[in-house]
Amino acid sequence: MDCCPSIKNVLLLDSEGKRVAVKYYTDDWPTLAAKLAYEKSIFTKTLKTNARTEAEIAMLDGYIVVYKFIQDLHFFVTGGDDENELIIATVLQGFFDAVGLLLRNNVDKRSALENLDLILLCLDEIVDGGIVLETEASVIATKVAANSLDGATSLSEQTISQALATAREHLARSLLK
Repeated sequence: MDCCPSIKNVLLLDSEGKRVAVKYYTDDWPTLAAKLAYEKSIFTKTLKTNARTEAEIAMLDGYIVVYKFIQDLHFFVTGGDDENELIIATVLQGFFDAVGLLLRNNVDKRSALENLDLILLCLDEIVDGGIVLETEASVIATKVAANSLDGATSLSEQTISQALATAREHLARSLLK
């Protein structure tokens, strides 16, 4: 695992520093209070910067943080102090662009909250357990869009539990007719 780039967390906060969507991949912040304190700290330390046109990189609290803002949303990706900043920046850009594609370039807090399921699926496609899986926005958005369609995936592409749930649903419908 030492050879793979890893991410500590991905944060999507609003213009007041409140959570919209967050995922933590390590136990560096073991409690909810520690996570909220970190989010407040990172938000207040980056608030005065102008990270609207391109991503900014900072070393905060011993972590490398790459961040970018759009409208009333603040995107943050945190990595360890020994991680490559370019990889962390690529993860941020992939997340940022995929959210833009999924929300049809209407990226604001209201749209993000209305499509929170898509944003969380997007995070799952990008990072799993802290390991970076995908950073290409179009690939991420395509996978998320395919997963969000109800019943649109074929049985061969489903996991066993998804296939059983689909079969159970079809059986229940046929019995109720």
